[in-house]
Amino acid sequence: MWFKISSICILSLGLVACDGDGGDDLDKFIREAANGMVPKIKPLPEVKPYLALQYNADGKLSDPFRSRKASNKSGMLQPNMSRPKESMEAYPLESIKYVGHLSKTKLTYALLLTPDNGVQQVKIGNYVGQNFGMVTKITDSEVVLKEIVQDELSGDWIERISSLALQE
Repeated sequence: MWFKISSICILSLGLVACDGDGGDDLDKFIREAANGMVPKIKPLPEVKPYLALQYNADGKLSDPFRSRKASNKSGMLQPNMSRPKESMEAYPLESIKYVGHLSKTKLTYALLLTPDNGVQQVKIGNYVGQNFGMVTKITDSEVVLKEIVQDELSGDWIERISSLALQE
C-alpha cells in the first residue's frame, strides 16, 4: 500500500513541476490580445449656451392674464346694449340649426331649431345668437347674419358676416 501512496505522490509532484513555463498558448493570446487595441469613441458634442427669448419683446401682444377693457370711442361701431334681448339671443349660434323657411305674402320666416328641440321662427331684423347677430337675409339654403363682435387684439367692435346653412 505504501507503494501506491508513494507513486501517487511522485506523479502529482511531477505534474505540478511541468506547469512552470507560464501557461499554454491560450493564456498567452488572452494576455496579448488587448495590446494592439485602441478604443474608437467619438468626442462629445459641444454644448451650446441657452439663449432665453423674451415673450412679447415688441409689445404687440396683450397680456393673456389681464382682462381687456372695451374701448368706448365715440363714432365707432357699438352694439345697442339698452334694447331688450330677444329669445333667440340666449343660444350660441353654433348650437342653432336652420331647418326650413315659410313665406307669407312679402314676409319670409326662417325656422330655427334650438338646442332644447324647440322650433322658432325669425324674420329679417330679428336678433339671433350671443354676438348681437341680426338677420339680414333669408334664402332657401341659408340665413345670413351680421354680428357685432370685439376684435381680440384691439378690443374695438367690428362687424362679421355669419350664416346658418340649411340642415336636412
